[in-house]
Amino acid sequence: MRVPGTDGAPVVVSSDGIPRWLTPVADAAASLRPEQLSRFLPPPTGGRQSAVLVLFGEVSDADGRPGPELLLMERAGSLRSHAGQPSFPGGALDPEDGDPLGDGPVRAALREAEEETGLDPAGVQVFGVLPKLYIPVSGFVVTPVLGWWRERSPVQVVDVGETARVFTVPVAELVDPANRATALHPSGYRGPCFQVRDSLVWGFTAGVIDRILHFAGWERPWDRTRGIPLDWRS
Repeated sequence: MRVPGTDGAPVVVSSDGIPRWLTPVADAAASLRPEQLSRFLPPPTGGRQSAVLVLFGEVSDADGRPGPELLLMERAGSLRSHAGQPSFPGGALDPEDGDPLGDGPVRAALREAEEETGLDPAGVQVFGVLPKLYIPVSGFVVTPVLGWWRERSPVQVVDVGETARVFTVPVAELVDPANRATALHPSGYRGPCFQVRDSLVWGFTAGVIDRILHFAGWERPWDRTRGIPLDWRS
């Protein structure tokens, strides 16, 4: 499936027609500054440009009320870096993605999501782009691209050498205080984490989710003193 915008036309970023429950995310994305999302900001020069797709789908609760869910994937345990770690679909920009300061990150996020999960990008409406952030351990400059899964398509592991599984998580589970904690890494890193769907979501992915929940007004009070030590191999 052809990624929107690869024919040279600008990629359309619009919140028109998104569900009402997704409006707080779109509104927040329009005004967020990098320092509101992370203390790790891109250096003036250098860093490898990359992008991730933060894709919201719709799921109904037990009472039939619609609400958001997020698409995540778990990286293969055989990888040399971030093995077994849940993440958003995404990766480094390729030359054909275009300008890193223009449409490039959007095209990259959609392309990588298709390559990693089999997602049909034609069914994704990009409704926002967050400021570029930085992952010091890998040197990636990451642009989180916000998408609405307007027309769902099947998703699955495409390459078992890269991905262990693909799954969705209702935001209701992410905001449940029982599923929240602070990840404690042997390096001294401390950051939010989520115990959901037999996975521990931490690091960059958990940090972005945490800030989206906060600025969208979805966050519920949780015990920040509850710590989960990470295995030294994480």
